[in-house]
Amino acid sequence: MSDQRETQDSLLNSTILMVDDEFTTIEVLKTFLEDAGYNNFLSTTESVEAYDIIISRKPDIVLLDLVMPEVNGFEILQRIRSDHKLCYTPVIVLTSSTDSDTKLKALELGANDFLAKPVDPSELALRLKNTLSAKAYQDRLTYFDALTGLPNRVTYIDTLCSVQEASVQTNNRFSVLRLNLDRFKQINETLGPSAGDELLRAIASRLEKCIHTSPGIIKLGFNDFRPEIYRIGGDEFSILLPYIEAGEDAVNVARQILDSMHEAFCQDENDLFVTPSIGISIYPEDGREVDTLIKNAEVAMSYAKRQGGNNYYFYSSGINVRSAERLRLANELRKAVENNELELFYQPKVNVKTERIAGVEALLRWQHPEFGMVSPGKFIPIAEETGLIIPVSDWVINEACRQAMQWQQEGFGVVPVAVNVASQHFRQKKLLKTVAQALQDSRLDPACLELELTEGVMLENAEDNIATMNRLKQLGVKLALDDFGTGYSSLSYLTRFPIDTLKIDQSFIRDIHVNAANAAIVTAIVVMAHSLGMEVVVEGVETEGQSVMLSGKNCDIYQGYYFYRPMPVQELNQVLTMDRQSSFNLKTAVEP
Repeated sequence: MSDQRETQDSLLNSTILMVDDEFTTIEVLKTFLEDAGYNNFLSTTESVEAYDIIISRKPDIVLLDLVMPEVNGFEILQRIRSDHKLCYTPVIVLTSSTDSDTKLKALELGANDFLAKPVDPSELALRLKNTLSAKAYQDRLTYFDALTGLPNRVTYIDTLCSVQEASVQTNNRFSVLRLNLDRFKQINETLGPSAGDELLRAIASRLEKCIHTSPGIIKLGFNDFRPEIYRIGGDEFSILLPYIEAGEDAVNVARQILDSMHEAFCQDENDLFVTPSIGISIYPEDGREVDTLIKNAEVAMSYAKRQGGNNYYFYSSGINVRSAERLRLANELRKAVENNELELFYQPKVNVKTERIAGVEALLRWQHPEFGMVSPGKFIPIAEETGLIIPVSDWVINEACRQAMQWQQEGFGVVPVAVNVASQHFRQKKLLKTVAQALQDSRLDPACLELELTEGVMLENAEDNIATMNRLKQLGVKLALDDFGTGYSSLSYLTRFPIDTLKIDQSFIRDIHVNAANAAIVTAIVVMAHSLGMEVVVEGVETEGQSVMLSGKNCDIYQGYYFYRPMPVQELNQVLTMDRQSSFNLKTAVEP
């Protein structure tokens, strides 16, 4: 009932423009409409002024006489329908003509309805209510997001243009904030689309409450414009602050939004924590045109996300330069596979007891024709953001299997190869097919391929992931838990996963020779892993002190710069040749 009352009140508050060259007719219409509860009127007896009034005042509906001197109703109707900003304004034509040609012409020009003169009060009220109700429904579809009820992108652009035009005249400053939810895609994929939609509605409601109830935000209004949040699409929102005195006003809003998201969202008895990345642009410093302000806020938001999320950043030219470079790298990364620019380096792993090479880890490198060797820290995040990580990872698996088989054919014997599996790649159903096809094409024994996964990847959707891991194990490949200790660091869950190898993260090794606590942790991990039948690899062994300290820990494999750095195939072939010689001594291969 309250919703119906709000709808009725909204209709009665509609702005009605009456255009008729007879003043008496306008007064009669106004009296009829006041009796029906309407109270917001505009009127003119000068038809030449009608179009300008419609442009400047944007009425909700026009009651338009057809027969007027100078400019008739047909001409006004035609101009309304040809203006993309006004073309959906409903028009009810008033006419004393009863011939069908007049009505047909008005319909062809876009009239919504007719009223015959003299006007019947009850018919006027009914026609007006029906037309305004239809307009309200159409406006809801056109200007508001169906899922959250927030104003949508169309409304956002229209309002932003109006604020910009007003600010040009008044020399006011205003701000655009672009907001994207961190890791929402993972939540959506884990819980499913319906749960994701429910979560988006809850997030939108909380953001809307933050914008509309904070006195500090409300005061940033200007004329008829108020601070507002818009859903742009997916998990992206925009906030428009129509007036700010300084950048600190935008900062305060960003901080309030971040604070509002600290509390968990309860869904199906699960507590979900969602954080936002926020980018800020300010008029006129960051652009005088609407498109520029939007783009720059997006650039700053993307930068905030790359810095780990749950933060805000102002747009700056420095960020823009870096974003332009990333965009260029993303475009060129798409061509890197087919242009043979990608290359695998390999870092040998050393058996602690025999001091011989026990296998290698494949590490991706990009030899760019212009930039030279591009750091993985630069292009791997780009690949993950753009989805290119999937085809790139497919290439890595195929190339690693091919190379491992080639070593055997060239007489180097069995050289097991480990490949890191990105989270996006692991979640892809086709990963199993990719691995199986790579093994088949290369004719490599599956036991020579090891796939490395991180704790976060495995626990993201544990039951489904266990099933995927078991299917991979059925192929015969080995599975390793990489960077152990940096994620959930829970020993209990290890019994649930079919893991062959546990790789202790280098953060525990870095100061193991001076940190007794880390030394004790490593000892406990090794004992636990061996009790579960797992092999233990220690990553990041870089100094003699670390090596000496680890010597009594009963680890199985060492990996680190103290022994070998990552190297291209040609260099590794020489190392493998030395390793296969009976006189090989590990200490002679250690780099100074």
